[in-house]
Amino acid sequence: AGRLSRGPWRGGGGALIQCLETLCALNGVSGDEGQVRSYIRGWAEEHADSVRTDAMGNLIVFKRGRKAAGNRLMLCAHMDEVGVIVTRATDEGFLKFDFVGGVDRRVALGKPVELGPGRVPGVIGMKAIHLLSREDMKKVPKTDALYLDIGASSREEALSMVPLGTCGAFVGPPERFGDGLFKGKAIDDRVGCAVMLELLREKLPMDVTFAFTVQEEVGTRGAFGAAFSVTPEVALVLETTTAADLPMVEDHRKVCAPGKGPVISYMDGGTIYDRELFEDLRCLAEKHRIPWQTKEYIAGGNDARTIQRTKSGVRVAALSAAVRYLHAPASVGSISDFEAMLKLTRLFLADQAAQLTL
Repeated sequence: AGRLSRGPWRGGGGALIQCLETLCALNGVSGDEGQVRSYIRGWAEEHADSVRTDAMGNLIVFKRGRKAAGNRLMLCAHMDEVGVIVTRATDEGFLKFDFVGGVDRRVALGKPVELGPGRVPGVIGMKAIHLLSREDMKKVPKTDALYLDIGASSREEALSMVPLGTCGAFVGPPERFGDGLFKGKAIDDRVGCAVMLELLREKLPMDVTFAFTVQEEVGTRGAFGAAFSVTPEVALVLETTTAADLPMVEDHRKVCAPGKGPVISYMDGGTIYDRELFEDLRCLAEKHRIPWQTKEYIAGGNDARTIQRTKSGVRVAALSAAVRYLHAPASVGSISDFEAMLKLTRLFLADQAAQLTL
């Protein structure tokens, strides 16, 4: 129901990036991922052997490959993005809100948003600079000082347009720009979803379960249910990670950068990754001359931390794209990195299939 148009993705050259453009244009704030899930499900039903949505809203897709492996291998990417949620309305018709997921308040000031399934336009408002004291100008406003302006003139009108509990996503039209770069909101983690959708269109060397998860941005909540029901032996999480190749950043803090290849992680703030899987990915990248990097700083986390601890434990690895300005209305990544992620994931599947006992 409510399935969206497939947009410009038609296969062939550049299919991965066309798919990413379409996915990034969709809204799917944590807990409200239905629009993204509907689009992905439409494609999965054409190419997979089974598709189901669990109680949390995760989309679990299974596709048979040349070698039977059951639930041995799971690929995972999250559908959700950061955003806002409406908490109350003022008598004057403004909406108060809180953030969903980790958002730096500095990047939200004055930004446009779209609210609810009707994509009601709004803007994150605050007191104009002309009304601020010198002391105020030195501070980042707290969330309770911000509001959403949707053009309503009363509380009743505002709530008729946007009920309490409605989620809102940043507006950030996806586009290619510069020297092989891609800009848009929700690259985290629509790029992982795009890689998995592209793989679903191909003949696979072994059985694979694809988990498109929900609520990663609010504590990797969806991945728990997905991994518990699938019970994989091995899981590869396809993600993004924070790039730090920015002006004024000291060289030793430039932990990874767009354009230098996918990031193969050995540890982050939530997971120590399986060393053998890390080496497998590294060796595959070097053997096939795929540029790669690792993140030279222990921080952050993703669905792997939850998957790893499921039941008796799961061997996990992560392959990420280095992206600037994560959780902002406009993030920036390298198209060559995204394509290398797909290529390296494809090689990883072949390598896992080769390890299966006949």
